[in-house]
Amino acid sequence: MKQPVVLGIETSCDETAAALLIEGRIVADCTTTQLLHKEYGGVVPELASRAHERLLMSAVQEVLDEAKITVKDIGAVAVTRGPGLAGALLVGMSFAKGLVTARQIPFIGVNHLEGHLWGAEITHGKLPLPFLGMIISGGHTMTVGVNGLGRYEKLGETHDDAAGELLDKVGRMMGYGFPAGESLDRDAMSCQPTPRHYDTTTPALRFPRARIKGDPLGFSFSGLKTAVLYYLREKYERRAIGYMIPDAERIGISTAIMEAVSDMLINGLATAWETDDYRALVVSGGVASSRYLRIRLEQFAAENDIPLLIPPPRHCTDNGAMIAYTGYLRLQAGFTSKLDLSIDPSASLW
Repeated sequence: MKQPVVLGIETSCDETAAALLIEGRIVADCTTTQLLHKEYGGVVPELASRAHERLLMSAVQEVLDEAKITVKDIGAVAVTRGPGLAGALLVGMSFAKGLVTARQIPFIGVNHLEGHLWGAEITHGKLPLPFLGMIISGGHTMTVGVNGLGRYEKLGETHDDAAGELLDKVGRMMGYGFPAGESLDRDAMSCQPTPRHYDTTTPALRFPRARIKGDPLGFSFSGLKTAVLYYLREKYERRAIGYMIPDAERIGISTAIMEAVSDMLINGLATAWETDDYRALVVSGGVASSRYLRIRLEQFAAENDIPLLIPPPRHCTDNGAMIAYTGYLRLQAGFTSKLDLSIDPSASLW
């Protein structure tokens, strides 16, 4: 039986993304980041929705052109239904419903978090089960026991800020532009040859690592955010764009922050790894594109003989390929959605 061409659509936040999957393989992939949010220092939901309306059709046309097919060749549409920004999700959902209604083809609503878990198969092939998954992004930080498609065990999650949210907030305090996390990571990586090598201007700088009493698998980043704020407030002058920090010292502070975040994430992973006989560790989400964190994760995995699978950066951040692929897996398993499916901005895996 011929497998249908699957179009994947992702509009949960500020990336407008589309991808095409043919015979189980991603053949075209387009992601457009909405740069208009830079001047506001964060994602503005209403502006994100309007940008998706402008950009989505061109993203879909781009992947059709790249794959050298037409809309008539699309055999199924997968779209993110949540979690995410309500208005942004509605743009993608409305587009997908219009297309499947016109074409009378299968429709699959995909949980954005599930997309992150299974997107690693695009690069690494079939994932061994069970595996331990970690999703780290601007909105989520969690560990998940994965026993199969739709079979997830909640292990640990953040009690407050997500890791990506923390990095963006402290980065903006330090004067980095939006998205601040990328700049912070870049400066931390300038402390080569290894992540543990600190800039000599701040050799003793160390921020606290939080542990949750009564929840060894949980995470908390609000204390780190407060510690960085107090440190900056004590040492530097505050301006509208953030604290005025000399470049060399900013590098040292960035390194100390990334080291603290990496330690907390890896400590949580080490504890979660012991909860079952997992066959691999899969890390995904926007923060997994951090070069600094990837090096630390590779060190941790090598030291503990753990098979580590991380998608390439373009498939760690929000993307249409993970939605197309997860939709394909669901279609293969016999799952489709009804046209009255609604968006769910607070969608959970559980």
